[in-house]
Amino acid sequence: MQPEREQPEHEQSAPQVVSEPDPPYDSQKQQRPGLEADMRTPPRYRADRYRACGKLRDKVALITGGDSGIGRAVALLYAREGADVAIVHLPDEQVDAEQVRREVEEQGRRCLLLPGHLTDEAFCREAVERTVAELGGLNILVSNAAYLNSKLELEQLTAEDFDRTFKTNVYAYFHLLMAALPHLRPGDAVIATATEEALKGSTTMIDYAASKAALITLTKSVAVHLAQRGVRANVVAPGPTWTPLNEADQNMPPDGLAHIGSEAPLQRAAQPEEIAPTYVYLASDADSSYTVGEVIAVTGGIVDTR
Repeated sequence: MQPEREQPEHEQSAPQVVSEPDPPYDSQKQQRPGLEADMRTPPRYRADRYRACGKLRDKVALITGGDSGIGRAVALLYAREGADVAIVHLPDEQVDAEQVRREVEEQGRRCLLLPGHLTDEAFCREAVERTVAELGGLNILVSNAAYLNSKLELEQLTAEDFDRTFKTNVYAYFHLLMAALPHLRPGDAVIATATEEALKGSTTMIDYAASKAALITLTKSVAVHLAQRGVRANVVAPGPTWTPLNEADQNMPPDGLAHIGSEAPLQRAAQPEEIAPTYVYLASDADSSYTVGEVIAVTGGIVDTR
């Protein structure tokens, strides 16, 4: 496995906003689901500049897609803030999941690995129940795993792909949420991962953007009901972020992959470590107790929502 690149001393002293890697990224196409361990330009997820202070002490979090990308960064920050973590991942992502478990346990917290397919309703229920049984409860549900298969032409969009996208990105969230309901208590949180494409549409990520828009509206709809129980539900909408999801997107042109995020005012993709602190904010009752049904867009300045 390729180690994460060390930051030169001059980068560590410079503001983080200008210290993250710029395009072009050394990238390669991967077969689905894509592994962080195989990326030539490893995503930055350790958030060395972040200072934890026990915001989530003794909480239990369930994070789907927690083996890589944004989910990995969130899992590590949650552990640093004092939470035990369960992560859902595909069986083919075991090597990435093991890396996360090692790093969570280095923080003195427990990490439960839950391999399986979120398109299976029974597995979604099992993931919640195993988390509660083995880690002692459930306080934070992060629905982060996603399926993406870009289309360069509308005719490439198939009913099969459309169905898989919605089952992974929306139905799984619904099944996890319903299974988690009996376990959530006042002060707990539900967080969904959307995308800036859900706010404005996409000519290439057609079904992906549509599914994430549905996820946003679902969250806003259930947030009112959950708030009456003292549980906060919100959404994070990241902009282009350097993760294995990009390299596993079979239809993304190689040049587009190497220059992902170049259209943002910061002229680069986000790194997972830049997105993850938003999930800490939304999980922490002390920080976001009055934040309900919101979409926090972390897009590097991509604000066009037409």
